[in-house]
Amino acid sequence: QVQLVESGGGLVQPGGSLRLSCAASGFTLDYYAIAWFRQAPGKEREGVSCISSSGGSTNYADSVKGRFTISRDNAKNTVYLQMNSLKPEDTAVYHCAADTYRSACAFWVRQHQYTYWGQGTQVTVSS
Repeated sequence: QVQLVESGGGLVQPGGSLRLSCAASGFTLDYYAIAWFRQAPGKEREGVSCISSSGGSTNYADSVKGRFTISRDNAKNTVYLQMNSLKPEDTAVYHCAADTYRSACAFWVRQHQYTYWGQGTQVTVSS
Protein backbone atom coordinates (compact mmCIF):
# COMPACT_ATOMS: atom_id res chain seq x y z
CA GLN A 1 0.00 0.00 0.00
CA VAL A 2 1.38 3.36 -1.05
CA GLN A 3 1.43 5.88 1.76
CA LEU A 4 2.95 9.16 2.80
CA VAL A 5 2.79 9.75 6.51
CA GLU A 6 3.61 13.08 8.11
CA SER A 7 4.66 13.50 11.71
CA GLY A 8 6.26 16.04 13.99
CA GLY A 9 3.51 18.60 14.24
CA GLY A 10 2.33 20.09 17.50
CA LEU A 11 1.84 23.23 19.54
CA VAL A 12 4.76 25.63 19.73
CA GLN A 13 5.23 29.19 20.93
CA PRO A 14 6.08 31.99 18.49
CA GLY A 15 9.77 31.94 17.74
CA GLY A 16 9.98 28.21 18.36
CA SER A 17 10.95 25.35 16.07
CA LEU A 18 9.53 22.10 14.80
CA ARG A 19 10.78 19.45 12.42
CA LEU A 20 8.24 17.69 10.28
CA SER A 21 8.87 14.31 8.71
CA CYS A 22 7.28 12.73 5.66
CA ALA A 23 7.87 8.99 5.50
CA ALA A 24 6.96 6.93 2.45
CA SER A 25 5.89 3.32 2.37
CA GLY A 26 4.96 1.13 -0.56
CA PHE A 27 7.20 3.06 -2.95
CA THR A 28 10.59 4.73 -2.98
CA LEU A 29 10.95 8.50 -2.92
CA ASP A 30 14.42 8.41 -4.52
CA TYR A 31 13.34 9.46 -8.02
CA TYR A 32 10.73 12.07 -7.23
CA ALA A 33 10.38 15.67 -6.31
CA ILE A 34 8.68 16.05 -2.95
CA ALA A 35 6.84 19.11 -1.73
CA TRP A 36 5.26 20.42 1.43
CA PHE A 37 1.94 22.25 1.32
CA ARG A 38 -0.11 23.75 4.12
CA GLN A 39 -3.71 24.73 4.66
CA ALA A 40 -4.80 27.17 7.33
CA PRO A 41 -8.41 27.35 8.53
CA GLY A 42 -10.56 29.16 6.00
CA LYS A 43 -7.74 29.45 3.50
CA GLU A 44 -6.70 27.64 0.36
CA ARG A 45 -3.89 25.13 0.47
CA GLU A 46 -0.57 26.71 -0.50
CA GLY A 47 2.87 25.51 -1.43
CA VAL A 48 5.56 25.80 1.23
CA SER A 49 8.64 24.12 -0.21
CA CYS A 50 9.91 21.56 -2.70
CA ILE A 51 13.04 19.43 -3.01
CA SER A 52 14.36 17.65 -6.08
CA SER A 53 15.02 13.93 -6.11
CA SER A 54 18.74 14.35 -5.43
CA GLY A 55 18.21 17.06 -2.86
CA GLY A 56 20.38 19.39 -4.88
CA SER A 57 17.63 21.87 -5.66
CA THR A 58 15.10 23.41 -3.30
CA ASN A 59 12.33 25.98 -3.59
CA TYR A 60 10.51 27.96 -0.94
CA ALA A 61 7.50 30.18 -0.68
CA ASP A 62 8.48 33.78 0.03
CA SER A 63 6.68 33.63 3.37
CA VAL A 64 9.01 30.93 4.73
CA LYS A 65 12.35 31.74 3.06
CA GLY A 66 15.14 32.00 5.58
CA ARG A 67 13.10 30.26 8.27
CA PHE A 68 12.26 26.82 6.83
CA THR A 69 14.64 24.24 5.41
CA ILE A 70 13.61 21.21 3.39
CA SER A 71 15.86 18.15 3.22
CA ARG A 72 15.67 14.49 2.41
CA ASP A 73 17.27 11.22 3.38
CA ASN A 74 16.63 8.81 0.55
CA ALA A 75 18.16 5.95 2.51
CA LYS A 76 15.38 6.44 5.05
CA ASN A 77 12.77 7.17 2.39
CA THR A 78 11.93 10.35 4.28
CA VAL A 79 11.71 14.08 3.62
CA TYR A 80 11.96 16.68 6.36
CA LEU A 81 10.86 20.24 6.90
CA GLN A 82 12.78 22.12 9.58
CA MET A 83 10.75 25.11 10.69
CA ASN A 84 12.43 27.81 12.74
CA SER A 85 11.30 31.22 13.98
CA LEU A 86 7.71 30.08 13.75
CA LYS A 87 4.96 32.69 13.57
CA PRO A 88 1.25 32.44 14.37
CA GLU A 89 0.55 32.74 10.65
CA ASP A 90 2.39 29.44 10.12
CA THR A 91 -0.48 27.67 11.88
CA ALA A 92 -1.91 25.12 9.45
CA VAL A 93 -2.20 21.48 8.56
CA TYR A 94 0.99 20.54 6.72
CA HIS A 95 0.90 17.92 3.97
CA CYS A 96 3.68 16.34 1.97
CA ALA A 97 3.17 15.29 -1.63
CA ALA A 98 5.12 13.26 -4.17
CA ASP A 99 5.35 14.17 -7.86
CA THR A 100 5.99 10.80 -9.48
CA TYR A 101 6.33 12.39 -12.95
CA ARG A 102 9.23 14.67 -12.13
CA SER A 103 12.54 14.58 -10.35
CA ALA A 104 12.86 18.36 -10.36
CA CYS A 105 10.62 20.94 -8.76
CA ALA A 106 9.24 22.33 -11.98
CA PHE A 107 6.01 24.27 -11.44
CA TRP A 108 6.06 22.86 -7.94
CA VAL A 109 3.12 24.86 -6.61
CA ARG A 110 0.70 23.22 -9.03
CA GLN A 111 -1.08 20.84 -6.72
CA HIS A 112 -2.72 18.76 -9.43
CA GLN A 113 0.65 17.34 -10.55
CA TYR A 114 1.26 15.48 -7.33
CA THR A 115 0.37 11.80 -7.30
CA TYR A 116 0.48 10.95 -3.63
CA TRP A 117 -0.49 13.03 -0.61
CA GLY A 118 -0.16 12.46 3.09
CA GLN A 119 -2.98 12.97 5.55
CA GLY A 120 -1.33 15.96 7.15
CA THR A 121 0.03 17.00 10.52
CA GLN A 122 -1.26 19.95 12.54
CA VAL A 123 1.12 22.78 13.41
CA THR A 124 -0.17 25.38 15.84
CA VAL A 125 1.91 28.43 16.73
CA SER A 126 0.46 30.21 19.71
CA SER A 127 1.46 31.69 23.04
